[in-house]
Amino acid sequence: MKILCVSDQIDPLVYSPTVKERFADVDLILCAGDLPSDYIDFIVSSLNKPTYFIFGNHNLSEFRYYHRQKTHASGPHPYVEADYADYDLSASHGAIYAGFTVLKDRHLMLPAKNGKKRPLLIGGVSGSIRYNNGLNQYTDFQMFMHLLKLVPKLLWNKFRYGKCLDIFLTHAAPRHIHDREDPCHKGFECFNWFIKKFHPTYLVHGHIHLYDMNSPRITKSVKTTVVNAYSYCIIELNGDENE
Repeated sequence: MKILCVSDQIDPLVYSPTVKERFADVDLILCAGDLPSDYIDFIVSSLNKPTYFIFGNHNLSEFRYYHRQKTHASGPHPYVEADYADYDLSASHGAIYAGFTVLKDRHLMLPAKNGKKRPLLIGGVSGSIRYNNGLNQYTDFQMFMHLLKLVPKLLWNKFRYGKCLDIFLTHAAPRHIHDREDPCHKGFECFNWFIKKFHPTYLVHGHIHLYDMNSPRITKSVKTTVVNAYSYCIIELNGDENE
C-alpha cells in the first residue's frame, strides 16, 4: 500500500495539474495538520483515494465542527467503522477526521499473519504542545489522558486482528524525535509511551518544518517508523506478513 503524507505546506508538486499522473499509484492520503481545507479538498477530488486528516495548531477555523457531541454527529464515512465516538467523525471535504479516535477502514484491506485479510487500523490525535494557551494545544498530561481513552479499542484491535494499530497520525512529533527545543515545537513525551506500548507501524506527524530537505525525516523508534510529513513524502505499508 503506497501512502502520500502531507502537512504544513502547500507543495507545488501536489497542488498541480499533473497531480493525478504523479501520484497515480497512491492508495491512501494522510494529512498531518496545518493545511487549508481547500488544499485537502483538491487532493481528495484530484486523486479520489481514501484521505484522513487531523488538525494542527493553525488553520483551525473548522476545528469546532469536529468536536461536537455524538448526538449532533451525522455519522462516519460509509466505509469506515468508528471505534471511539466522542467526536463528530463525519467526512468533510471528502476526507475523514482521525483526531482522538481509532478507526478501521474496510475499504483498505491488508494481509495478516494468518494469511487472511484485515482492515487498515488507523488512529490519531490533533494538536500541539501548549505554548500560548491557544486552541488545540495541550500539556503532555492532557495529551496522555486523550491517549488513555483510545486504549480499550487498541486492545480490542490486538485481540481481534493481532495488531493494535497500523498508523498513528499526529501533528506534533514525539519528544526528542524530530522535535525542537523552542516552546512551540517540543514533542509529546506521551507519544514515546504510546509507541512502546502499542507499536504502530508508522507514526506520521507534521509541525516540524524542514528548511533543509536533506534533514532526517524518518526515524525508527522501537518497532515504529516515525515520519515527518512536512510538505509531502511517500511511504509504503505492507501489512503483517513481514513483521
